[in-house]
Amino acid sequence: MTATPEIGNAARGEATAILAGQSRRLCLTLGALAEIETGLGLEGVGALAERMRKLSAGDLMLVLAALLRGGGEAEFARTLATAPVSAPEAAEAVAAAFAAAA
Repeated sequence: MTATPEIGNAARGEATAILAGQSRRLCLTLGALAEIETGLGLEGVGALAERMRKLSAGDLMLVLAALLRGGGEAEFARTLATAPVSAPEAAEAVAAAFAAAA
């Protein structure tokens, strides 16, 4: 069972989610946004919005790692590939981070 992600520091657009059994902070910073666009080979936010509707598992991990780095969780982002994070946990965390940034 996964915990529902929550808004963290609303002023910064942060979200928190339980990933691998611990509370993690995610944030859609400008740097994270640029990393996501580059990693997915996209140009512009419009292309990103379309792509977010059909992410592969690899895409989801790339987006989640960028959002974790944006939230100051670089150490966990480095080990994400081997961390016990389920697909639903990852998807909920990503959705929460984008909602917090809106």
